[in-house]
Amino acid sequence: MIHSQTPSPCLVLSLFILVCSSALAITNRNETEIDRHALLCVKSLLSDPDHALSSWTNTSLYFCNWHGVRCSVQSAHRATGLDLSSKGLTGSIAPCIGNLTSLRSLILSNNSFHDSIPPELGLLTELSYLNLSMNSLSGVIPSELSSCTQLQVLGLWNNSLQGEIPPSLSQCKNIQEINLSNNKLQGSIPAAFGMNLKLEILILAGNSLSGDIPPSLGGSSLIHVDLGSNSLTGGIPEYLVNGSIQVLRLKSNRLTGNLPEALFNSSSLTTISLQGNFLIGDWAFLSSLSNCTELKTLMLDSNNLHGNFPASIGNLPNSLERLWLKDSQISGPIPSEIGNLKNLTEFLMGYNILSGIIPPTVAHLHNMVVLGIAHNKLSGQIPDTIGRLSHLNTLYLEENNLSGSIPVSIGHCRQLQILNLSHNSLVGSIPSDLLQISSLSIYLDLSYNYLSGQIPEEVGNLININTLRMSNNQLSSNIPSTLGQCVLLEFLEIQGNYLEGNIPQTFINLVGLHEMDLSRNNLSGAIPGFLASFSNLHILNLSFNNFEGVVPMGGIFSNGRAVSLQGNGRMCASTVPASGLPLCTEWVHMKRKNYFIPKIVLPICFFGVVVTLSCFLIILKRKKEQPSVLELKEYDQGMKRITFQDIKTGTNEFSSDNLIGSGSFGTVYKCCLELEDNIVAIKIFNLDKFGANESFIAECETLRNIKHRNLVDVKTLCSSLDLTGKEFKALVFKYMPNGNLDMWLHQEVHESARRMNLSLGQRISIALDVAFALDYLHNQCACPLIHCDLKPSNVLLDFDMTACVGDFGLARFLSTTANESHTCSESLSFLRGSFGYIPPEYATNVKISTKGDVYSFGVLLLEMITGTRPTDEMLNISGTTLHEYVNNKFPSNTHEILDPVLQDETSKAAEVMENCIIPLVRVGLSCSLTSPKSRWEMGKVCTQMLVIKDAFSSIHSSSSISIH
Repeated sequence: MIHSQTPSPCLVLSLFILVCSSALAITNRNETEIDRHALLCVKSLLSDPDHALSSWTNTSLYFCNWHGVRCSVQSAHRATGLDLSSKGLTGSIAPCIGNLTSLRSLILSNNSFHDSIPPELGLLTELSYLNLSMNSLSGVIPSELSSCTQLQVLGLWNNSLQGEIPPSLSQCKNIQEINLSNNKLQGSIPAAFGMNLKLEILILAGNSLSGDIPPSLGGSSLIHVDLGSNSLTGGIPEYLVNGSIQVLRLKSNRLTGNLPEALFNSSSLTTISLQGNFLIGDWAFLSSLSNCTELKTLMLDSNNLHGNFPASIGNLPNSLERLWLKDSQISGPIPSEIGNLKNLTEFLMGYNILSGIIPPTVAHLHNMVVLGIAHNKLSGQIPDTIGRLSHLNTLYLEENNLSGSIPVSIGHCRQLQILNLSHNSLVGSIPSDLLQISSLSIYLDLSYNYLSGQIPEEVGNLININTLRMSNNQLSSNIPSTLGQCVLLEFLEIQGNYLEGNIPQTFINLVGLHEMDLSRNNLSGAIPGFLASFSNLHILNLSFNNFEGVVPMGGIFSNGRAVSLQGNGRMCASTVPASGLPLCTEWVHMKRKNYFIPKIVLPICFFGVVVTLSCFLIILKRKKEQPSVLELKEYDQGMKRITFQDIKTGTNEFSSDNLIGSGSFGTVYKCCLELEDNIVAIKIFNLDKFGANESFIAECETLRNIKHRNLVDVKTLCSSLDLTGKEFKALVFKYMPNGNLDMWLHQEVHESARRMNLSLGQRISIALDVAFALDYLHNQCACPLIHCDLKPSNVLLDFDMTACVGDFGLARFLSTTANESHTCSESLSFLRGSFGYIPPEYATNVKISTKGDVYSFGVLLLEMITGTRPTDEMLNISGTTLHEYVNNKFPSNTHEILDPVLQDETSKAAEVMENCIIPLVRVGLSCSLTSPKSRWEMGKVCTQMLVIKDAFSSIHSSSSISIH
């Protein structure tokens, strides 16, 4: 008989534990294998030039020791963290990364990942930290990320992500920080973000978001909001400035309305950045900000705020460190109470209408690092107390009416890196103490003043200086040899002075020079041959000096368009003639021939010719020439009289070889006048054309009332009779050797005058010059002036590519009683200007206004960017304007409509596109709007253009992009 035996409970329990352990071990092994294979799969799509993933091998089973992989103590068989930031990796993010289901942290930032973000990331339900920033990721943000319910931080900034922000992201109830800045996102800000009660940081800056700011954001626990550099509209929601918010950045949008009252009462705010909008109000509100006791940064530049600078500025909280109020239409004097802000480190007030003196109380700002009061109407002397600002790094005082000498005490600012005192009325010598500040490393600009004396030997102490400008002063004596000690110098401009002597031999040390302009001085001797060995030198202007001898060969001298040598009568070229100089063989032959001419015969013949010519001219003058219709005494008494015969001789009897161009009312010739001892441009009016005589009178009237470096310089006029007794009228201008802007933009039309292409830097500089000219005409003349015919052919280019606006035949002064809208007192009887550049309101007989010039400038700027004329056949066929054509591509597809030259230049520089091209297009579009009231004023245009130029210069200083 067989007896059954029941197994003991202990045995059963042991067997159960054994089975569970085996199953768990199998599960762990399976999960471990899944993670290991997923990591190897991620590696398979990557290029790893720095071998950061060398430990990730198929033979290594324990992946927790692999570089960048982290495993938790509790589950050592699972990957819980992956950090591959800044490893130089290139490739796509593999979808198999979604198999790492235990990941809590994923950091792939600062690499070169491209393609889209895999939606499989939504499988990582344990993920709390995701950072894919600073890559080249494209496509949309996958809505599947909303499945990562534990997500606390989402960082996708600095990529190329497109599309809208998925509203489903609000389902991540634990989210605390969202940073999607500097992408290409469009659409509106999801209102549901305001429902996330844990959301503290929201950064969406640098996209193309539109619509209003959702009021619901004010109901969240946000402490940091940055929505800057988008296209947001509407007002600032009152509730957005809640009791907990610390940082509010809304700059460079299209926000309108008043500043919210809550802004003045927030005791938690540390940063307010609202610049570049259309906010309205009076500057008296500054006194209300005294309640913001924690405020450190206040930036309100470029809005529609107005009024005098209130004395209540001194009541701002002592915590304030940065105060930016540039381009804010602030008028009146700078209150002395500014000295109360003892902790101020940055004070930027440029491009306003400030008047009066710089208050001596600025000396109380002992922590000041950056002081910018440029482009105002300040007068008086620079206070000697400026030397007490021992921490000063940057000082901008250019474009004011400052007088007196440069204070010696400025030499006490031993940390100064940037100093710009240009375009003032400073006199006296350059203090040697100033040139002993060895920290001056970025630039020193003293140009366009009345400084005299010699350049001090102490200039050699500026061993770190990058840019040195002392041009257009009254400096004399020799160039100090110590200047050759400034071995880091890249840009040297000392033209337009009275310097003499040779180019110092010590300049052989300046091998890093990019540009050097010594023109319009009295320098002499031979041009040093070592300049040909400067590989970085791409612009050299030595024109109008007394240099002699043979032009060096090789290097920059092989490029005739990069070297200017005009006005040096005793120079010759050994091979191909340079800048119009004769070949040396011809020059020597001419000298020898002259040497053998009999010393007696020549004077006798010369005397006979002179007597004969004099008699002939006297008879001819009495017979033909009548008193000028327009007496020169109405103009500058110093102008020289010229006759028809002078012009006929100087143009070689109006030879077609000297023809520069033609316009509506006449032609322009290159002419050599003995009276001017120089080449000039002669504009001869065709008086047979209706309106030509009125154009001549209008241009004379205009040019005698204006004077600016970016306007054509009229030398004299001629109003007489020609040899047939017919009335003859002409204007004499400074000759502009680089022609006009139209020749450079549309070379296919000007085959006979083919030149180099314009670089982006040159276009920015030219556009800025034109903006300065219009700002002067509209806002700085005693009687505002409207040009009425701004177009590329009327923008002339000097030796150094400085742009000057010309052709004032249609210009009209505004009535002295004109209102603030700058409207002309006379209505239009016909369209003024050139087709394509005429503002649309002129077609309805609207009165001329400065906004008409602004429209023309906007079209001109868009033409410079696209290379497309506003009258292009492509636009006519499609029935669109140049503004509409550009606006349809802006901003996401701007690269598609760029001038091919700029496309080549910017193909490897995304930073240039973002910080230069896009802002340039924005300025062009803002100026060429259909509604005159919506267009920018030229003061604001100048401000934005300077910001763009500064951004380009900054990029240029750290890359190989050419600014010229």
